[in-house]
Order: sequence, then C-alpha cells, then structure tokens
Amino acid sequence: KSSIRQLSQLLTVWSWRRRVDVSVYQATGCHFRPFCATTSEPDPIQIHKKKLFLWFSHLPQEEKQFGGYFSPETMHVDPLILERKAEERAGFLSFPLQTQTLSSPSVTVKQLFEPTEGWSEGRGVNVLLYGAVGTGKSTVVRKVVLDWCTGKNLTHFKLLVPFSCEDLSQLSKAASLRDLVSRKYLHLRKHPLLSGEGNQAKDVLFLFNGMEKMNLDFRIGSTELCSDPNEALPPDVLVVNLLRKYLLPEASILVTTRLSALDRIPQKYVSRYAQICGFNDPDRQQAYFTSRLLQQTGETAHNHEAQALIELLYLNLQRESQLAAACFLPSYCWLTCATLHFLHFTDANAPIRTLTGIYTSFLRLNFGGEVLGTGAGTNEPIQKHQSSLMLYVVRTVGKLAFDGVTYKRTSFSESELEQWIGGKTKTDEELRQLAMFRTDVLDFFLAPCVESGKHLPEALSQSDQRHYVFAVPAMQEYLAALYVVLGENKSALEKMTRQVSVAIGQASESSDVSALFTILSKFIPFRIFAVFNLLKLFPKLYEKISSHNKGSIARTMAAEMFRTEDSYNEDILDQVEQSLLGVHGPQPQRSSESQPFELYPIFMGGLLHYGNRVLLQQLGCSIQSTTVVQITRALRKYLVRELSKPQPPEELMDLLVLLYEFQNPRLTAEVLASIRSIRLANIRMTSLKCFVLSSVLSCTPASFHLEQLDLSSCLLTQDMLQMLWPAFRHTQDLNLQFNSLGPESCILLRDLLLDPKSSIRALHLCDNPLLESGACTLLEALPQNQSLTHLSLMHTGLGDQAALEVAERLQQHTGLQELNVAYNNIGDNAALALVDACREHASIHTVHLYLNPLSDVGKQSLYVRSVPTSHGSSGRRVKVLASVTEGSDISENWHPILSVIRENASSWDRQRVKQQLQVFLRDLEWGRQQQQSLWKRLHFRKVEKGVRQTLQMLEKNTLPPSTGYRKLLRSRR
Repeated sequence: KSSIRQLSQLLTVWSWRRRVDVSVYQATGCHFRPFCATTSEPDPIQIHKKKLFLWFSHLPQEEKQFGGYFSPETMHVDPLILERKAEERAGFLSFPLQTQTLSSPSVTVKQLFEPTEGWSEGRGVNVLLYGAVGTGKSTVVRKVVLDWCTGKNLTHFKLLVPFSCEDLSQLSKAASLRDLVSRKYLHLRKHPLLSGEGNQAKDVLFLFNGMEKMNLDFRIGSTELCSDPNEALPPDVLVVNLLRKYLLPEASILVTTRLSALDRIPQKYVSRYAQICGFNDPDRQQAYFTSRLLQQTGETAHNHEAQALIELLYLNLQRESQLAAACFLPSYCWLTCATLHFLHFTDANAPIRTLTGIYTSFLRLNFGGEVLGTGAGTNEPIQKHQSSLMLYVVRTVGKLAFDGVTYKRTSFSESELEQWIGGKTKTDEELRQLAMFRTDVLDFFLAPCVESGKHLPEALSQSDQRHYVFAVPAMQEYLAALYVVLGENKSALEKMTRQVSVAIGQASESSDVSALFTILSKFIPFRIFAVFNLLKLFPKLYEKISSHNKGSIARTMAAEMFRTEDSYNEDILDQVEQSLLGVHGPQPQRSSESQPFELYPIFMGGLLHYGNRVLLQQLGCSIQSTTVVQITRALRKYLVRELSKPQPPEELMDLLVLLYEFQNPRLTAEVLASIRSIRLANIRMTSLKCFVLSSVLSCTPASFHLEQLDLSSCLLTQDMLQMLWPAFRHTQDLNLQFNSLGPESCILLRDLLLDPKSSIRALHLCDNPLLESGACTLLEALPQNQSLTHLSLMHTGLGDQAALEVAERLQQHTGLQELNVAYNNIGDNAALALVDACREHASIHTVHLYLNPLSDVGKQSLYVRSVPTSHGSSGRRVKVLASVTEGSDISENWHPILSVIRENASSWDRQRVKQQLQVFLRDLEWGRQQQQSLWKRLHFRKVEKGVRQTLQMLEKNTLPPSTGYRKLLRSRR
C-alpha cells in the first residue's frame, strides 16, 4: 500500500509540473493547446512549436550590444514585400527613394499563401521570396516561424518545417524525406502529416532558407522522380521533387533566395514570386529606429536622449539624404542604430565595444557563411565552386574604396565602376562570379549619389553618367583599411617575391632536385640562379620586402592620422555622428576642401585587434599574426615621432580613439609614455569619449602621471566625471573649467582628493556653479589630502561663508601654495580673514581676490595685511592679487589679471566686469596723481591704456571667445 501511495503522489506531482510548464509557457505569449492528462505521450506538434520558438528567439551575439532589453517580436518592423509577375521577377525598384509609383502591389507573407486564380485543389503553393543582400530575408523568415509558433500567422498550417539550405548542402548521405525531417527534428519522427497518405500534407509548410546555397538540377535526366517520402535520396533531389509536386504535392513551400538564383527554379514550379524591397519610406525606418533605440534601457534620461536622436534621424531621412538611400536596406538601419548606441549609450559596465568591431560584426551578420558559387548547372557539388564572398568584396569594392581614399574621392561614375569591379575578368568562371556579385552584392555597398539633389534619375540627361557613393561614408574607409591590412595592395615586386619564396619552400621539402630546378626555371634564368644562390636569397628578400611593406602601412596610418589639412576638423567621433544625424545649424568649417578620411587609419588599427581578426577569419579574410606584429612595431615609432610635435585637441582625441580601437595595452602604454600632457579643451565630451580616455589611460602603469589633463569647456556632467575617475588618477594638473559642474559634482571631486591613489597637485574649477555648498563639500578633503598645491575656485559662486570656511580649513592642509577665489561675492571682512589665514599658513604664497566686491579701504587693508611688520610679528608675506594696483603703486601682476579678464569676459556678467574695470581706472588715476617720478607716471598711463582697451572691446563686443582661465604666475616661478 505504501508503494501505491508513493506512486500516486509521484503521478500527482508529475501532473502538477506539466500544468505549471504549460501555464508558464502560455504566459510568455505562446498559446499552445495544453497537454491532456490522459494521454501517455505529449503532442509532437506542441513540442515542435516550443522548440522552434526557443531556437528562433535566440539573438545573435551582435544584437546583445544593445543591452538585451528587447525581443525579436518588439524589434521587428515589416519590410516592404512586393508581389511580382513571372515576367518582371528580376526587376527591382529603380531607386530607393521613389515610393510613389510602385508597379506591383504590396503583400504580406500570409497573403502569399492565399488561393489564386490558377490554384488547383489538392496542390500546395510554391512561393519564391527573393531579395538582395541586406533586404531582410532572414529577418522575415524568423518572424514567420515565431508568428506560427505563437499562433499569430499562418495558423491554417498545422506543421511548419524550416530548413537551412546551407545545412542541407553539407549533407552527403542519402536519406528519405521523413528521415531528413527526423534528423533535424527528432520529435517529428514518423509524424502522420509527412506520411504521404491521403491529403494530410495540405497542412504542412516547408521553408527552405537560402536556396542559392544548393545546386538544384530540375532536368529529368539528372534528378530522378520520387513520390515516396520514405525513399532515401540526396537532399537536393528531395527538394527538387517537393518543388515539382511529385513528393507531397499537397504541401506548400516557401523558398528564400538571392536575386541571382531566381532562375535556379523553373518558372512552371513557382506559384508566386515576391520580392523583399526593404524599408522604402522614412516612416518604416523611423519605426525601426524607435524599436531599437527606445527599448534599450529603462532609464528615463536615456529614453529622452534616444527620443531626441530619433527626431534628428527622422529629419535627416526626410531630406532624402544619402542616409535615407542607405537605410532603404534594413541592414544599414541596424548599422545606424548600432553606431548611435555606441556613440551615446556607452556604459562603463558593459563589454568593451569598438567602432571597428561594429562594422566587422555588421559584415559578419550579412556575409557570414556567404559564398560566391558558380556550380549551377554542373554535376559537381556546388561547394567545389565556392569562394569567400567577403574576400571577393575586398578585392573589388575594397580596391575601389582604397583608390578613393588615396585620391580623396567619394563619388564614382558608372564607367569607373566598370573599370575597377571586374575590369580584368577573363575566364568564364570569373564572368559568372562577376554577374552574381553585381546582381546580389554591389548595390549593398554602393548607392546612387543623392546629395544636394544631384544625380537623381529624373535629372539625368543622355550625356550624364549616374555617380555612385558608398551607402555609408565610413564603409568606404573600412573597406579601404581592410584592403590594405589584408595585403591586397602589394607591389608587383612583393607579389613576385612571395611566389618565388613559396615555391622554394615547397621544393625544399622535397628531395627531388630536378623538381626544384623546374620550379625555379619558371621565374629566373639558370645563370642568375648559379650566381646568386637564390635558394637562400629569396626567402630573406621576401621577408625584407614584406617587412618594408608593413612599415609603410604603419607610416600611412600615422600620416593619415596627423594630416595638417585635417588638424582643425572636428574630432572623428563627432564626424561620425554628423554623418548620421546631419548638421543642424551652421556647417562646420574645414581647413581643407578635400574630403577628410580620418576614420581610415583608425579602422586599420582596429582591424589588427584579435577579436576583429577572429570575425574576419570566419568571413574568409585572414590577417596573419606576423603582419600584426610588424605593423605594431613600426606604428609605435611613427606615433611617438608625431606626438613629439604640438597637436590640436581634435587630433589628440583622434589618437585616443585609435589607441582604443587597437585594444593593445602594451602599444598604448608605450605611446602614452612619450606624452606629458593631454589637452582636450573645447572638445565636446560624451560618455563614449570619457570612456575612451579612461580606458586608454588605464593601460599605463600606476607610476605613470600626466603633467596636465585639460578638459576645460568640454560640457562635462557628473556622470562623465564618474567615468573619468580612472583617468584622473593618472593626472597631476586637472583642469575642469567652464563645464557647468554643480554642487553635487563636488562629492566626487572630494572623494577623488581623498583617494590614496590620486596624486592631483593642481585643481582648476573656474566658472563652474559650485556654490557655497559645493565648495564646503570639496573643502572636506583638505585635512587628509597632502598632494594639492594649487586650487582655483574663480567664479564658482562663493560668498563670505565659503571664504571663512576656506580660512578655517587651510590650517589643516600644509601643502597648498596658491589659492584663487577671484570673481566671487567675497566682501572685505571675509577677504581679510582669508588673507590672515594664508599669512599664517606654512606654504601659501599667492591669493587671487580680484573682481570681488571689495571697497577701496578693504583693498588697502589687504595690501597692508599681506606684508608683515618688521617687529617680529608672526606670518609671512603673501602675494594678494586684488587689483591692478597695490596701494599707490602698480601691481606687478596687472598684465596677467587683464589677460584673464579679456579671455573670459565674453562668458561673464558684462555689466559687473565693466564696473570692475572702471574701478581699476579710478585706482590707476589716483595712484598716478601720487607719483612724482615721470617714469612711474608713464607706466601708469600704459596700464590705463590696457584697461581702457579692454573696456572698449567689451562695449563693442569684440572680445575673443572664452578660452578658459590661464594659470597665473607660472612662468614667473
């Protein structure tokens, strides 16, 4: 009885778990028929749906960079699908932006399987869905399968059986249709719907994705007829008989393929043709961007930023810009979203991503496993006629891109395309490959030029040639870089030397001396061979020439990185963003009219990273490790040489991006060892740029310290300061002026000063609204910090309370030497208390107090207090900069004070600055009247002239833009 009781309990638990599993699965949106408790075995159809849903819901690795906050259902946007007649099946939209006049009706996948006029009872429908690379064929297939699993679409089919034609093409063993299905889906083994009995197959839909991967031969003499689903035959024969309707004629079939493979299936075996045409209008594109960018994060602030990005993108698309032509292909919409996500939503806690990695992943998504085959119509397996499609792209389109970069061109005529792509084809096989490439792939990379309304089809005359540009400008630079790094631009001498070296290596492994001479005779006369002993010479010669070639690649990278004519362009990350969002407002000025290609050297560096080399290896493009070593060794030398010269902030930012893309800590540390300061003033910093700066400086040893890190006028925020923390640890002089940092930022800066790994000696916080609360928070670090020697709090909103707090805290910090609290709201009493505290301090020698509301009596008292009496009183002499005069004499620091005012007055309260300048004039006039010496009077006149000039420039609004506070007296010390 106890055993029966235990069995009853087990059955109860089993039944409860089955119900829980079904209810949980239904909660995900997959509504399946619950298992019956009385049946001994589950329904195989339900198992099939569940497993298909799990398989097809899996996102590729490239999608995880968006944060994983969305599913395939939420991110899907239906591309335009047009039904084509048989006679127009090879046609496609003549131009992406022409959406008003569509010659064919738009349909859905469900409508393609509805009965037509020519449909006969008892025969399934054969639908051929085709499109060029990047139009969304695989995405549509995934959506079809998921919708069938969840009961949202194609519900009149009880069974959907998807196959990958690439997978089928690899099978060499014959198998029956039922065995083939059970091999892929064991749970469908011996399912009655596939038995061929009656008309049960009418409820079955076969899906064959990527039919161009198979060599289908519909000739009766080559492919036997078969109507038995239990007969073992090669996979291609089974597919042919399914399409012929000899095998399971009631079943329907959906086949996807590329444009070039349309004629692989005879017209009589196709019920309906449908072409995927991508996103033909800005609304579809905007829907795609919204599904990607708005669902990537739950943070409200990021969602607001994402919404702003989408609006800018939509404005750019509505202009019929080049981006709109590129985003006609959903793949480029993905690339646009991935790039914007990289530029705006980089997270320090997320896996490291690079721009080169995004482009490499983009190509792997679209060309992974893609081959350029020419085996159609032959009896040999198609694998024997395949080569890497990506490598073919590099050798054709990459060559065109490299020529454009070399001669600073982005537009190419039709005749130039004919010359560069396939101009040297000779054999029939090469011609077939070229035809397939032009049909399927060429339009993926090149699009008609639409900038400024030029080269539109309606504007063309008979004498004009349409010009083409790369769909995305950065793609030209990426392919050119890949062309160079793969060594496809070798000189004729290097190619010939490599052939000889390989031939000698092959022959040296053989003991047949006559074979050796036979091989060598193909290249050189025997007399030369006897004289120079080429067996030893050629391998060394090849190594030397190859090393020189790799050195030239490194030299090219450095030269392109530091081109003089590009020195004052915006930094490269801003250029990438402008290429996507457009320029709203005044166009940025360039020092050169030629097209800058500043991504080109950065991509070359990024392609040498191991992660990108692994992805390229999967695409059939191999970059040897010896190549990486040779280029890296030479690159370090050239970069160090260039960095010995002064570089503008934009060029330094580009260098940091290059080192980040390279992802080589050793190279980064060696290059940065030659840098003493990084000045990025006026660079528009973003979270990505902050992450790049911190990542690069984190590669250096703990003992490495920059003399100065200048981040003034960089639009920094509190979150960016947090990302920059690792960089701050390697800094001695930190300049954070003109960044609108508020009181809350002082908490992080206080913690930075308290960090034992920090060695900051000078901290510049001028023109940040820290206010008294922020200053008091910052001052909490003084008792425990002993490295700070210079602190600048000019124009930070300090008042008397903050000045008294500073005076109180000074005695707890023994290392401070210079304190700047100029242009605040400090009155006479607080200023006097501060000067007294500085005079009692062990090391402070200079205090800046000018542009504070000080009275004449107060300034005179400050001057008297700064000089100790000679009767043994305590205290030291402290230099107090309160005005251009000191009592009745001219201050020796009048010129630096005026320089600071001139440099920053354009961003200050002009009325207050004018009042202070007028006070300076009054002080100068009074001091001049006290002088007896003519020379001293002339000196007063000179200073008065400088003050009046500054006042006139302020009134006429001719002061230069604010450049940040320049540290005073450094040159004097």
